[in-house]
Amino acid sequence: MATPDLRHTELFKGFLRLSSEIGNDILKTQGAGGNTSIKSDGVMWVKASGTWLSKADAEDIMVPVVVEPLVAALREGDPRAEKSTDFVVSDLNSSGLRPSIETSFHAALKSPVVAHYHCVNAIALAVLQDRDAILAARMKAVSDLKWVTIPYRRPGTPLAREIEKAASSEPDVLILFNHGIIVCGDTIEEVSNRIQRVTNALTGEARRTETADIDALAVIAKGSGYHPAHDRESHSVALSNANQEIALGGSLYPDHVIFLGTEIGVLTQDESAADLEAALHREGREAPKMLIVPGKGILLSTTLTAGGEVMARCLAEVVGRIPEGQSVAYLSKDDEYELTHWEAEQYRQALDRASARQPA
Repeated sequence: MATPDLRHTELFKGFLRLSSEIGNDILKTQGAGGNTSIKSDGVMWVKASGTWLSKADAEDIMVPVVVEPLVAALREGDPRAEKSTDFVVSDLNSSGLRPSIETSFHAALKSPVVAHYHCVNAIALAVLQDRDAILAARMKAVSDLKWVTIPYRRPGTPLAREIEKAASSEPDVLILFNHGIIVCGDTIEEVSNRIQRVTNALTGEARRTETADIDALAVIAKGSGYHPAHDRESHSVALSNANQEIALGGSLYPDHVIFLGTEIGVLTQDESAADLEAALHREGREAPKMLIVPGKGILLSTTLTAGGEVMARCLAEVVGRIPEGQSVAYLSKDDEYELTHWEAEQYRQALDRASARQPA
């Protein structure tokens, strides 16, 4: 019997609309981050690795996988659960892409509709040392929803195994430490409503900063492999002492490590970006992808794609919402190493570079 093709239904169109809405909200999703899924007749349609949720309405970015064999593989420690490619319904995979690296946790969750996204308000709370108490206080606003927290694990099967432990309780919301949030439900409308309610509960006001000095940044970047960030909001990282301190304290969440690396450079007074590049070259060190120019703004490497540049905006949004004086639980050096030496993320970055070369 042929597998039903959900793509030609109003249900699937609604799912794509929800995916696109999440993807087009910079406070929820940045670049290729986040993924959504919908299950029907034993098949789950999930966002493809390296694609953007914001393009769900315009491009074929969903991949079908069979659910039960994938969940069984996850539980048995079968390495095939990591990429999930062996569970794709090939006849329906017109995109030819491979499923999101987080497909296995979507399969483990019992809800028909699942939305995972990198909500900056959730991340800003989920990186705090005192996050359990703070999140509990915030989530009282949605006390009818069942929610759980998930300790940080590398995305892929390590994270999926943690989520699978919680799946039996059928949570409505999962807050992932140093990562983001998952909202589950029986219908698209239910998930959409829960996303809005949880967003309201977790939202915090960003720290106010002065305006970036773009002209000064352009002078400082002259003759170097850097340029001022195009997104004006990204500059707030450099326009507050608290923001700078938090950003320079360590890595907060996976996508920052993947796209911007583990080091942020800081220019001293009267130092140009070219000066820093030359000094690092003499030391045999690689130039960071992002530079802070205190009081003026940030510079980004010209090697960054749009997917990388939007991560600078994400960082600005997150650090600006972390309360001043709060202790932060950064990713460890081992966590960073796992992410930077991970084939799945190298694949995602390759797709990002390839998309940048395509004409608009």
